Amino acid sequence: MEYVGLDKQIRRNNFNSTLLLIAFPALLLGMLYALVYFTREDHGADPNQLFLNTAPLVLAGVGIWFLIAWAGHSTFIRLATGSKPLERTENKRVYNLLENLCISQGMTMPKLYIIEDDSLNAFASGIDHRSFSISLSRGIINKLDDEELEGVIAHELSHIKNRDVRVLIITIIFVGIFSFLAELAFRSLRFTGGGRKSSKDSKGSGAIILIAIVVTAIAYFISLLLRFGISRRREYLADAGAADMTKKPYALANALRKVSNDPAIEAVESRDVAQLFLDNPKPSSHKSASWDNMFSTHPPVEKRIELLEQFV
Repeated sequence: MEYVGLDKQIRRNNFNSTLLLIAFPALLLGMLYALVYFTREDHGADPNQLFLNTAPLVLAGVGIWFLIAWAGHSTFIRLATGSKPLERTENKRVYNLLENLCISQGMTMPKLYIIEDDSLNAFASGIDHRSFSISLSRGIINKLDDEELEGVIAHELSHIKNRDVRVLIITIIFVGIFSFLAELAFRSLRFTGGGRKSSKDSKGSGAIILIAIVVTAIAYFISLLLRFGISRRREYLADAGAADMTKKPYALANALRKVSNDPAIEAVESRDVAQLFLDNPKPSSHKSASWDNMFSTHPPVEKRIELLEQFV
């Protein structure tokens, strides 16, 4: 079997992620065409022409949404996670670990943030050198030793180095758009059903909205699958990158064991933001592990630890 180096795996994964990202606008246009085709009131009208007339307006609206979310992502993520700046005077230990890793990798040092939560978790975010940041919970700082914390920081640095954070922010924005459209379709059906009209027009509009719900629900489900395809592989590569940076894969494996016992961050409500974390900060209440794994943005911690221990 051919050995594939880490750098080659990262390049290959970035190429595959680019293809998946292109699939998001393609999915949006496909959803729009299906809506135009199935919900047009005049069945003699040309659906292709209706699509061409509607697409520029929809793309303009989505483009504005995307630009606003892209520009304000840092503020949104800080509000969604409860993170705040960590000053050097508050914790020189964390700054020293981060600085040493950045020097060894020739990387610009990202900003440091802290989440005031005793649980153990961390995440990286940002789209460029001005906004790149690493956030650590109070619990992960206090409960991990230096080698373990260094492994966690190296994992988050790998996400920045591999451009994962930029890709994940794009997926969060796109999935948010599909989620909004699906929610809008469901609410429209409720409003239509709440009227007292019993005419054919009322029944017709209800059928149209029902079709819209089915189309948007399918598009939303596909967008979730695209998100899973992008995020899972990147966790494995960030683990491997951390092991390569520190030369201590056992330290990150030990850290993951501790994190997996208490990853829940109270401030995190959005499952979209949850995919940025080292481990899922919103553990599911489902008892079925297979169900959780199928729809989780994170690979099983046990599998990650197993792969890390192969480096030892």
